[in-house]
Amino acid sequence: MKLIGVEEHFVTPTIRAAWAASAIGQEGTGSFDQGDVEARLEDLGAQRLALMDEGGVDVQVLSVTTPALHNLEADESTRLARETNDLVAAVVAKHPTRFQGFATLPTASPAVAAAELERGVTHLGLVGSMLCGRTRDKHLDHPDFLPLFETAARLRVPLTIHPQIPQRAVKEALYSGFSEQIDTAFAAFGLGWHYEAGIEFVRLILAGVFDKYPGLQIILGHWGEIVLFYLERLGSLARVVKLDRPVADYFKHNLYVTPSGMWSSAYMQRALEIVGPERILFSTDYPYQYRPGKPGRTFVEECSLSPEQKELFAHGNWEKLVGKAGQNA
Repeated sequence: MKLIGVEEHFVTPTIRAAWAASAIGQEGTGSFDQGDVEARLEDLGAQRLALMDEGGVDVQVLSVTTPALHNLEADESTRLARETNDLVAAVVAKHPTRFQGFATLPTASPAVAAAELERGVTHLGLVGSMLCGRTRDKHLDHPDFLPLFETAARLRVPLTIHPQIPQRAVKEALYSGFSEQIDTAFAAFGLGWHYEAGIEFVRLILAGVFDKYPGLQIILGHWGEIVLFYLERLGSLARVVKLDRPVADYFKHNLYVTPSGMWSSAYMQRALEIVGPERILFSTDYPYQYRPGKPGRTFVEECSLSPEQKELFAHGNWEKLVGKAGQNA
């Protein structure tokens, strides 16, 4: 059974240098990318392929790790986006059966980001983009980003909303009071990251983005970034906001979810109840959740899905999702 991991990360030394030179940079999360993780993030060749083979993963969809280019200035992020996308296209061309790529976008310049997504898909063969939620204080539902969503919908490519650490004021208000190390972990992988990503998806619903672009498809990792588990409560927002459809419909028709290396049968069951077996995608969150011994493949093989549904989860849903990418360019 072919396994395609759709949330598999990398970073380049050039992006690392830009983060280090920025006043915001990685917003205190740089310590998460040290040792083996740091080396694995920067490798796009033999070591990565060897660990994919060891883990039983046939294809990785490559994406720059958080916070990507979201905290950089417009000119610098534009240059780095083009450079990074050209690099990913070259890696995919070298190993076309093992890698696919998400475009890295200069979100500080939304119009340029839309154009770079189009270039990435139509000229470089990339299959969508990974966005790290807000760009500084500008949420994804800001009107400036509408051209990006229009482009993704027209090109029929998905956008993944990946976690990013909360704004400094939010971190200080909700996730502080322990130690810098604990505060940062609490605001990031402990909890804050996941609220941040899920809230961005809900904001797109409330802003009417899916009403404007009903074909737009979003991916959330970590089995739906918390909001999947509060759909009943979110549905009550219909009392105060006018939308074309019930809130649950946006989850069923505009959202895909993926485990990000969280091998939980209970979380999978909730995802199946909300979005169904045709909207779950496989991912390992390489290299952060990499463990030897094929835990991802074992999870797919031993989960409660039918054989046909396992094939959808492992690769079929993804191949259908991106199979028509770029056809409406």
